[in-house]
Amino acid sequence: ELPGFYYDSEKNRYFRLLPGHNNYNPLTKESIQYKAMECKRLRLLEEEEKQKKKTTRAGLNSSMLLQKRQLGLLSSTSYCRLVHELKVNCMQRRKIEIHSPDSSVAGTNNFKIIVADVACERIFTVNDVEHGGCKYGIINLSGLGKESLTVEMYDNLYFTNRKVNSVCWASLTHPDSHLCLMGIAETPGCASLLPASLFSSTNPGDRPGMLCSFKISTAWSCAWCLNPQADNCFSTGLTRRVLVTNVVTGHRQTFGTSSDVLAQQFATQTPVLYNGCRSGEIFSIDVRQRNRKGQSWKAIRLFHDSAVTSIRLLEAEHYVMAADMAGKIKLWDLRTAKCVKQYEGHHNEYAVLPLHVNEEEGLLTAVGQDCYTRIWSLQDAHLLRTIPSPHPSSKDAIPSVVFSSKLGGSRGVPGLLMAVKQDLYHFSYN
Repeated sequence: ELPGFYYDSEKNRYFRLLPGHNNYNPLTKESIQYKAMECKRLRLLEEEEKQKKKTTRAGLNSSMLLQKRQLGLLSSTSYCRLVHELKVNCMQRRKIEIHSPDSSVAGTNNFKIIVADVACERIFTVNDVEHGGCKYGIINLSGLGKESLTVEMYDNLYFTNRKVNSVCWASLTHPDSHLCLMGIAETPGCASLLPASLFSSTNPGDRPGMLCSFKISTAWSCAWCLNPQADNCFSTGLTRRVLVTNVVTGHRQTFGTSSDVLAQQFATQTPVLYNGCRSGEIFSIDVRQRNRKGQSWKAIRLFHDSAVTSIRLLEAEHYVMAADMAGKIKLWDLRTAKCVKQYEGHHNEYAVLPLHVNEEEGLLTAVGQDCYTRIWSLQDAHLLRTIPSPHPSSKDAIPSVVFSSKLGGSRGVPGLLMAVKQDLYHFSYN
């Protein structure tokens, strides 16, 4: 490397680097890196179009798996896991047609966040709009099983649409009946609990009102508690504190922290809340205890070297998966407080990006800041597939994804949903 120069491998010579503000011939390291990334993305897309899909494990194919299964060399769980690996490598991209009762708004705004409910029958969407706010909607996935991929999108035009940092489904009157939104007004922020029935094509006069809304300092994360011992509670991760609110009684508990809380998830077997902080610390809070001064209420404490952006508890709740801003994804054993697996290849430097764990299929999915969607095997941390974005990579074009073997409900179609820019794509299993 020569200071002030870069080497062009195609032309086999050095060129002088120019300042980024030079408008006539701006040759900068950023533009060179972007050009290289774009070439790589187009090459990968071309390979996917030609269906040049190879399995990431040597000798892994469906006939070999079936043979081993019949000979009794593979257990049923191992067989299912390896079949899912094969299916993931064969997924093909198809664009979904979005229909909306208000045809003027369908497909005109960029997707920012998509979050599926527990049954994966509906998806809550947050779309950026031109004047700086956000538009919220719910997409019904029941049309995914048909030949022509179409989904119905219902917008809510009756609610003040603020920017949203975090969103989660809430089960107040029945499973996934409401939505928790953590929004940013100019200052301060706002936490809201909305009935999901606001987003429907029924008579507008029957619309229920907002159940809960209050002003807060900047909100980073939220989580809903499904444990009956802390019923009707949701938590809010704020700047240097955690707020746990009972939406029926209005009772609130505040826990002071030493750092901003960027990620949260409740356990289901116990009323314990897990938090991931900007400082890299992961700690748990038992919400049954009263507020205490200091940090003495912290139970389990784990540490990353960088800000923790997402945490996911595994089903047995002995393990927690965490991702940070250094691009590290680690699986922690909560019983020994040790990292037992690390998933390599994720790219992140500053963004708050979610993890998606599908234990039934044995898969982990994450979208990187480089706009690539990566899928790993949960079992041995093997990188199974890297999916390039259909759009050129940029800060405002990071895909948001949902993965499930039951998209659209129990009889739905398996696969990956990807929202990027104004488009929604379905990667279906062969």
